[in-house]
Amino acid sequence: MIKPIDEAMLAEQRRDIAAVRSILESEYAASGRRRLAMIETYGCQQNEADSDRMRGMLAQMGFSLTEKRQEADLILFNTCAVREHAELKVFGNIGALKHQKAKNPNLILGITGCMMQQQHRVDEILMKYPQVDFILGTGTFFRLPGAVLSALSGGGRQAVIEQETSAIPEGLPVQRTSDVRAWVTAMYGCNNFCSYCVVPYTRGREVSREPEPILEEVRGLVSQGYRDITLLGQNVNSYGRGTQRGLDFPQLLQEVDKIPGEYWIRYMTSHPKDATSRLFEAMAASSHIAHQLHLPVQCGSNRVLREMNRHYTVEQYKELVAKARALMPDLTLSSDIIVGFPGETEAEFEETLALIREVEFDSLFTFAFSRRKGTKAYDMKGQLSTEEKKSRLERLMNEQQIYSLHRNKLLEGRVLRVLFEAPGRENSGLLQGRTEGGKLCYAPAPPSLIGSFAEVRIQEAKTFVLYGELA
Repeated sequence: MIKPIDEAMLAEQRRDIAAVRSILESEYAASGRRRLAMIETYGCQQNEADSDRMRGMLAQMGFSLTEKRQEADLILFNTCAVREHAELKVFGNIGALKHQKAKNPNLILGITGCMMQQQHRVDEILMKYPQVDFILGTGTFFRLPGAVLSALSGGGRQAVIEQETSAIPEGLPVQRTSDVRAWVTAMYGCNNFCSYCVVPYTRGREVSREPEPILEEVRGLVSQGYRDITLLGQNVNSYGRGTQRGLDFPQLLQEVDKIPGEYWIRYMTSHPKDATSRLFEAMAASSHIAHQLHLPVQCGSNRVLREMNRHYTVEQYKELVAKARALMPDLTLSSDIIVGFPGETEAEFEETLALIREVEFDSLFTFAFSRRKGTKAYDMKGQLSTEEKKSRLERLMNEQQIYSLHRNKLLEGRVLRVLFEAPGRENSGLLQGRTEGGKLCYAPAPPSLIGSFAEVRIQEAKTFVLYGELA
């Protein structure tokens, strides 16, 4: 069983934070200017949650935060390795900072996240990008204070990587970017080894947090006024293996649901092979769990699903959807689809389109297959051309827009509960909010309603957004 960061490690972190703060306070006393830091986050919500903790550490160290790269004294990229495009974007941004560092030699540049769990990427950074001061992995991001202290003290470049999660990062400071929505990590890593996916290699094997720290974190968020809380895991509904208390994910949801207050609980991402009737029953019987389900199917062909190592059939997936909708008729359902998997034929792609027509998802996250070094699919025969993948992706998105609009149109005239989270477009008089199903909604309302729930009558539904009025 993997345990939380021990007290000795936390004490070391506190010493490093204090040392950095002392340096920055001396600088401030001499110059009257505080150092500014920023984090650019790529990829999934788990990276967002990690960035929240790194922002918390930076604030404790004495940095002020900025969103402007050109004025930052410390820039940290929290990277994603799931698709090549995200990696190329990071390399482009790192390269562009070479000139900024030449103008400001005190600029500290660090990289963390999933890209840095791939040794060939670490080697590439160290060889080609001397402007990078330190590299941290997904299992070592909590060592940020020590890396910053070394950079400030002229300790040389560092690369602190661990291939497996050795400690759960409990007890870290957190600074979130929203006062309304929050991410809470329930588990780390993945054991599934889908043939296209690099996550088990970059995030390691599944490690679940104990239930008590999760429940304590959610209680704290509710008491602070957070109203939309998402439990995270690469395969969150396999939660619980190896914990002392032994709760599975439906039981964890039931415990969270007992916390008093006015809030929604969501979770992602689910794997169909671990989605059970008990999970859907817990959702349906709850007071706080949103009737929203993100259940990635990836493909509508059973042969391709076998090649993807997904461990379910299209028929089994449709049975799960039918069970969930029977228990929750108001369910909002979304999914992931990959087109252009190696060897996918036109007929198999048509099977995916047929699945979309039958299920009628509210929304889809759609992707063209991206080869990831180290995965089984990287060397598979039958790699499709970029042009063919782009063509299928466009056809898929055009098809889905029909059903996204249709599902939204069914909401016209209905009164929905909406959580307002931000002002709408400048001078529009609208507030931006989300429904229980996570759908974007705008309505004319006073700013005082930000952070609050309100009943909204839907007047107009478009493909990706709803418009309404306070009911």
